[in-house]
Amino acid sequence: MRTSAARAQPGEYQPEAYQPGAYQQSSERSEMAEAGQRSRLFGTDGVRGVAGDELTACLALNLSVAAAAVLGRGQAGHGARPVAVVGRDPRASGEFLEAAVVAGLASAGVDVLRLGVIPTPGVAYLTGALSASFGVVISASHNPAADNGIKFFGPGGVKLPDATEDAIEARLGDSETQAPTTRAFGRVSDARAVHELYLDHLLATLPEQPQPPLAGLRVVADCAHGAAYLIAPQALRRAGAEVITVGDEPDGLNINEGCGSTALGALSAAVVEHGADAGIAYDGDADRCLAVDADGQPLDGDQIMTVLATGMKEAGRLAGDAVVVTVMSNQGFHAAMGEAGIAVIETPVGDKHVSAAMRDGGYVLGGEQSGHIIMLEHATTGDGVLTSLQLLAAVNRHGVPMAAAAKMMPKYPQVLVNVPGDASRLGPQTDAAVRRAQAQLGGDGRVLVRPSGTEPKIRLMIQARDAALAERVVGQLAEEVRRALAGQ
Repeated sequence: MRTSAARAQPGEYQPEAYQPGAYQQSSERSEMAEAGQRSRLFGTDGVRGVAGDELTACLALNLSVAAAAVLGRGQAGHGARPVAVVGRDPRASGEFLEAAVVAGLASAGVDVLRLGVIPTPGVAYLTGALSASFGVVISASHNPAADNGIKFFGPGGVKLPDATEDAIEARLGDSETQAPTTRAFGRVSDARAVHELYLDHLLATLPEQPQPPLAGLRVVADCAHGAAYLIAPQALRRAGAEVITVGDEPDGLNINEGCGSTALGALSAAVVEHGADAGIAYDGDADRCLAVDADGQPLDGDQIMTVLATGMKEAGRLAGDAVVVTVMSNQGFHAAMGEAGIAVIETPVGDKHVSAAMRDGGYVLGGEQSGHIIMLEHATTGDGVLTSLQLLAAVNRHGVPMAAAAKMMPKYPQVLVNVPGDASRLGPQTDAAVRRAQAQLGGDGRVLVRPSGTEPKIRLMIQARDAALAERVVGQLAEEVRRALAGQ
């Protein structure tokens, strides 16, 4: 782990900067298809794949039986069955996968509370609030509708450590796991009514004041035809905002399609059309959000964290006067935090690394440029609806437009390029290309080359003070990576 405005301690996390020869294929899309070549089923965020192809009903059932054996062990009271909460996003494949997961859990003696369509962080919260043994989410987040995934939360709604995922996978490979012998079958209940508990929790995180915290704001909410299509507008309205919704008509096939946090164009246009003060875009499972100002100009996760971090420091709520981010964070974010007297701790890419560093260091705010932001005061994982409420409340409380909030952080030009391919094929030739790219950028620039955690691609990132230089360098680097992949 690396800090700016604070000194890193021995033994802390080291950032996932480029390491020669250390490429590892980590595509969740291809994990199950390559099971014979790879040692691990779980990826960076659970088990993912193309629904009905790599992620089948059979796998979902067997995975849930294995999870019940590992996560249900010792979690129930004396003589009682373990309890699991199960939620999903609106993908069409989620219906049969949910049925398979529920069947597997109940057949293994676990009582199941079916939450239906609900944001991923809602499942995490309700796992803890209902004292469930564990939680299950069926979602592929920001991925296309054809994909789906299964991930688990442990007691209290926390993500599972790698060792626990490995234990589940080991049970999955045990032939005895496939045929539970228990006659104490679990019972299945419809628990959609408890969505209100999650909604109440979100609103309770806002400061008490004479007027509703979002009073006077007109907000456009893009729900990505995803899991937040009901809860997000309700939360924003109850907090006092006038809300216009887009991306709120899921049909099972349109999730993330030209909308949400991965495609801000529709939101920007709607904000301008309706004369709104701001817009908020969620992704398919609403564990992240991005924003746009009144002119439709976007704010990324770094800019949102700048607003949150400075406000929390002023209020004396920023533990250690520090924030945790990944190596993808913009250099401008570091500059803004330095000016505010806030330390920046860097981790490898991935919210699980951010979360681990936060817990180990006792920090309460961290996140990623993608808008996946963790506020440990209120949540165990990234929560897009929570983040949007806190962001909008902060700008409304200070009486400033969203555009002014965005300018709190100078944004250095950053160029991202995805090169399709298997990162394990890269080696010394690419090492040398990265060194040449860094030399061209000098001390103010940054080069990052890493395998995607969700797709079979190699992600290239260049940051530099000069946009033209960043574009030129990333183009050269991308061409060298393509040649390396082709064996040239």
